[in-house]
Amino acid sequence: MKEKFAEMNDGLYDADWRSQFLSGIMQPLMNVVGNLGYVVVCVLGAILALAGQISFGVIVAFILYVRLFTSPLSTLAQGMTQMQTAAAAGDHIFDFLHEEELEDESGKQSGPRQVRGEVEFDHVRFSYPNNPDKIIIKDFSAHIRPGQKVAIVGPTGAGKTTLVNLLMRFFELNSGEIRIDGVPTSQMTRESVHDLFSMVLQDTWLFEGTVRENLVYNKTGVTDQQLEEACRSCGIYHFIETLPKGFDTVLDDSISISAGQKQLLTIARAMIQGNPMLILDEATSSVDTRTELITQRAMDQLTERRTSFVIAHRLSTIKNADLILVLKDGDVIEQGTHEQLLSQGGFYADLYNSQFERAS
Repeated sequence: MKEKFAEMNDGLYDADWRSQFLSGIMQPLMNVVGNLGYVVVCVLGAILALAGQISFGVIVAFILYVRLFTSPLSTLAQGMTQMQTAAAAGDHIFDFLHEEELEDESGKQSGPRQVRGEVEFDHVRFSYPNNPDKIIIKDFSAHIRPGQKVAIVGPTGAGKTTLVNLLMRFFELNSGEIRIDGVPTSQMTRESVHDLFSMVLQDTWLFEGTVRENLVYNKTGVTDQQLEEACRSCGIYHFIETLPKGFDTVLDDSISISAGQKQLLTIARAMIQGNPMLILDEATSSVDTRTELITQRAMDQLTERRTSFVIAHRLSTIKNADLILVLKDGDVIEQGTHEQLLSQGGFYADLYNSQFERAS
């Protein structure tokens, strides 16, 4: 990666150096060309005037002609650098305009009215549009019952995040189906699919606004009691009480918030949203052990009575999962509970034991 970065950096440096050099030299160069024109006119005019072939007025006229000729050239030279910048920006614009339009979803349904949370992956196959030859998910099938907590584990590049992206309909499948309560997601609008899920990601984000605005986000009709209950459940209420204005405190650079507290705020946000299904990208990988325990308890409470999908990096946090899907190279090679997979002594057991060996 260092070599690749150095190569790209050298290319950028070379291109930028050439650009600055040419833009800097163009104006002086045109001035030199213009002045050389004056010198040539004066020398040749003087020779011809002394020979009696032309008058002094002809020399003056040619000096004016040289000036009128070089002035547009000088303007064009100044505009060349701006044209290069415009051409580079135009490439981005045309790339955007040439992207395929999303299909019209006006005739699709908005999803099941009473969501139970049953999810079924039926022989799902997927490759990214920019690299169709590289199959990421080869032949994935699984059935998740309502209210189950499903953990998705596997090495880097196994397809864990891709699977969640497909579940949210961020991409279309090559073949197969994903059904929610028996309704294929391809027959539902993207907006309705997104409204079925709350997400807690590994990278937390808070915007500059009050604590209340960060928790409520885009949901209307949230009462103070609901806010308090969610924050107490997540163990973040005491921290909010210590802030100068409580829920009305503006979160900016003057407020010190730890990584664990940010994560608890995002969990409380997901709890307030109250969507029937959850996607949890392991939220405890960047916090200390004590904060991890608090965060884990909050996440356990969040997943109660909800179908949840947990992308797990620390396998110690998914022992209580109802179903563990072990992915490798786009295939589910093992599935079952924590105890069942350990007793099999397969890939999951090796992965689990290797983490404890590294920890020790």
